Amino acid sequence: MKVMSYNTLFGGFDGNDGRRFDAQVKLIKEVNPDILLVQELKGFTQNNMKLLFEMEKRLCMRGFIAPAVHTGQNTGVFVNHTIKPVSMEIDSEHFHHAVVIAALDVPGITKPLTVISAHLCPFGFHVRLREAAYLINYADDNAFTIVAGDFNSVSSYDPYSVGLDELPSRFKARYVMPEGSVDKSVMRTFYQAGFVDVAFKLGGHNDSTVPAAEFKGAEFVPFRSDYILATKQLAESATAYSVIKNSITDMASDHYPIVAEFNL
Repeated sequence: MKVMSYNTLFGGFDGNDGRRFDAQVKLIKEVNPDILLVQELKGFTQNNMKLLFEMEKRLCMRGFIAPAVHTGQNTGVFVNHTIKPVSMEIDSEHFHHAVVIAALDVPGITKPLTVISAHLCPFGFHVRLREAAYLINYADDNAFTIVAGDFNSVSSYDPYSVGLDELPSRFKARYVMPEGSVDKSVMRTFYQAGFVDVAFKLGGHNDSTVPAAEFKGAEFVPFRSDYILATKQLAESATAYSVIKNSITDMASDHYPIVAEFNL
């Protein structure tokens, strides 16, 4: 089972310019994930879900979207034709953006798989910590659950020094505590609850996911902002993890997509 997570930066659109969207679709088709978790599907609920249906058609995947009523930065889950959706929940009340929670019947898996596409608040760790408090309720060791997306948070597993001093103060304040140290409490909360960081488990946690090559000098310094977390039993079957960096992903979004594979 191949799982991909991608923050698409406004759904791949710059106004009416959809060249980044086209590049993202091309890339996703090449990767061919069984399950795709997406963030920043801005505009995908407008015009009677026109863009959602367009993405479904071009990817040959079924999509489910959580409208982010306050920001418009919707989250989504897409599944291939072999996977049967069982149920879907949307939570835009407890999150700065929104999360979509999909229960899936996956061939070859003896129990339901729950996947959650999350985009945590970019503006402060206090808000992200509150959002994490809702998501850790899904950290049941006996369940198969994946929470993935853009967490806008620094992991305590990542050994490199995050060069936050390079950022303007208004951006730096998103990641530091009042005494000036880098906040790592959000990801530590997920780990303490029992979620396993697939990248760390497989030794891929040193690879940054932001900023993409053509988006440097913006609001990021290089660090790992995107994560695939799995419950303990499911994480034991993880066999591969990668950050996709190539000429397409350099320009298609400010985030690089991440992919994990599970042998179930």
